[in-house]
Amino acid sequence: MLEVDPASAGTRLDQWLAKALAPSLSRSRIQALIREGAVSVGGSPVLEAKAKITVGTVVEVNVPPPEPAQPEGEAIPLDILFEDEELIVVDKPAGLVVHPGAGNWTGTLVNALIAHCGSSLSGIGGVRRPGIVHRLDKDTSGVLVVAKTDHAHRELSAAFADHGRSGDLERAYHALVWGMPPRPAGTIDTLLGRSGRDRTRQAVVRESQSDARHAVTHYTVRERFGEKPDATALAALIECRLETGRTHQIRVHMAHIGHPLIGDRDYGAAFLSKANRLSEPLKGLVSGFGRQALHAWLLAFRHPTTHILLRFEAPMPEDMAQLLAAFRAAK
Repeated sequence: MLEVDPASAGTRLDQWLAKALAPSLSRSRIQALIREGAVSVGGSPVLEAKAKITVGTVVEVNVPPPEPAQPEGEAIPLDILFEDEELIVVDKPAGLVVHPGAGNWTGTLVNALIAHCGSSLSGIGGVRRPGIVHRLDKDTSGVLVVAKTDHAHRELSAAFADHGRSGDLERAYHALVWGMPPRPAGTIDTLLGRSGRDRTRQAVVRESQSDARHAVTHYTVRERFGEKPDATALAALIECRLETGRTHQIRVHMAHIGHPLIGDRDYGAAFLSKANRLSEPLKGLVSGFGRQALHAWLLAFRHPTTHILLRFEAPMPEDMAQLLAAFRAAK
């Protein structure tokens, strides 16, 4: 912990820390730590490097431990939907982290890909994320494409950045949510940024927040469960299509309109008690469902070299299929 002295009052936070912590941390490293929410001023995280400090304020910097060596291949089974010299498409199971990071340095999809593909993965993503073009949350299942060449990485990254506006990229998810959205189809258009309460989560934020980014989700209600005469429902199966690809986007957006994903303990904790009012066996299945009920069932894109339109579908995993069947039976 550091305390701001009178002579430094009014100085930029990153500038003051760079001087106070030299030569241990560079100014660029300090700026990165600020963006990650690792710097607190007066007990609250500050996300802007240009924030001005005041005399007597206590500043705390939480520097994460150094990252381990380059990830190694691990014999983790892969459900491969397609593979050629340019790319590989897999059906990622829930519970598998995509790439190494804090708390998950081994046992990731990247470790499995290194073992399967050897050195053929694209290096553009760096040693931690070789070939990774897009991600799925640890507890989200479904279709994911990985680049094996730098050419494929550049082409696919451009397609994902464009989100199909000028091309043929198509991404669709199935989600089980509490209640039923007010309309059979709709669009959620907000700004998302890091939550001020928990830096590991995202939230709908104001434009003035430094990391605010535009996020658009289109949804369609596919099924309703436990529908009542007043047009309400216990739960619904919805299909979501992304116009942008922000962290936790579907989860945050559905919670924002009052219909969080079943099993989502980060964004739907207030709805966990609803399971207690259900009858068996649905009650037990919902209570024991240990992840958000979200599955990336469809991914379509142009092959980066042949330009043939490729389309891949992944069946709903067993745990989510059982949950869906139980809701259908409870109609």
